[in-house]
Amino acid sequence: MTKKKMLVLAGLLVLAAILLTACAGATGPAGPAGPAGVAGPAGPAGPAGPAGPAGPAGPAGAAGADASTTCKDCHNDGSELTGKVQAWSTSVHGSGTAFAHAGGNATCTGCHSGSGFSAAIAAGVNNAAAQDSALVNPTRIDCRACHQIHTTYTSKDWALETTDPVKLIALDATYDGGMGNLCANCHQQRTAFPEATDGKVSVTSTHWGGHHGPEAALLLGTGGAGLEGKPAAHYSVENTCVTCHLGGAGPDADHSFMPVVATCQQCHSGAEDLDVNGKMTEIKDQLEQVKTALTTKGLLDKDGAIVVGDYPTDYAAALWNYLFVEEDKSDGVHNYTYAKALLDAALTNLSK
Repeated sequence: MTKKKMLVLAGLLVLAAILLTACAGATGPAGPAGPAGVAGPAGPAGPAGPAGPAGPAGPAGAAGADASTTCKDCHNDGSELTGKVQAWSTSVHGSGTAFAHAGGNATCTGCHSGSGFSAAIAAGVNNAAAQDSALVNPTRIDCRACHQIHTTYTSKDWALETTDPVKLIALDATYDGGMGNLCANCHQQRTAFPEATDGKVSVTSTHWGGHHGPEAALLLGTGGAGLEGKPAAHYSVENTCVTCHLGGAGPDADHSFMPVVATCQQCHSGAEDLDVNGKMTEIKDQLEQVKTALTTKGLLDKDGAIVVGDYPTDYAAALWNYLFVEEDKSDGVHNYTYAKALLDAALTNLSK
């Protein structure tokens, strides 16, 4: 194409563009907005601004209770505590004799030491079980042995450590005497009368027998050798031991643990002393008779100590029953009928 033709063609294109522009209509209305786009991810949080100034102090709260007020429930100018301690100090528990004898022995501390007793109760085991942990600081049978001292720091701390019924350690029997259950944890036999071999029973030591505190068993009428009885009338007394030995529960309880005639008179209106109807005298006399017969047969020496050896079953049973009634220390008061039956049987056995 020649240069002239190219110029003509370019002119025609310019002219066409001008004509098209001149022919375009007015601008139409805006179309609807398109859909919003997806938001982008949030950027990282900026740094925390500086702390503002502290606000004004709020109003003062109500005054708290004085913690020492609960201590005053027991530690005060009255005799609620000191009177009990004084009476307790005159008792066998307070004298510390039992503690000095065996409080430091692992298998005895459960009854001979206050801390050992508490450890056994807390562990839920019988008090004859070994309590090595209690030997770190053994104590006499004191307030903390029987009561929940410094648990609530109020007068509720006088609550007993336990009043659950007691399954006796050596016998198929359960003691359920209310508050007296606390006492039965320790005041029970540790062994039962042993089986004979070839018609003889071995008396193995000078401490042979059911042990030194068989009161719970005697009250239930069980534990003697060759003879079972029935629970005593005293077992039906409400709270058993606590009623007779403390005069009942409550602030007036006598912590010397010695029974008094006034308590007996609640049931025995004509009683003038503890020897109601001469029953204690009768059992004391029988104990002396059995002791003499046992000495004659050689089971006790002249000082009343047990002589170790193998003995016919009847003689060994007589010794067992003598020790059972004698070590109960009530001279038959706990269960006169059963105590008398055991001593009668002992005298019969020793007459052979």
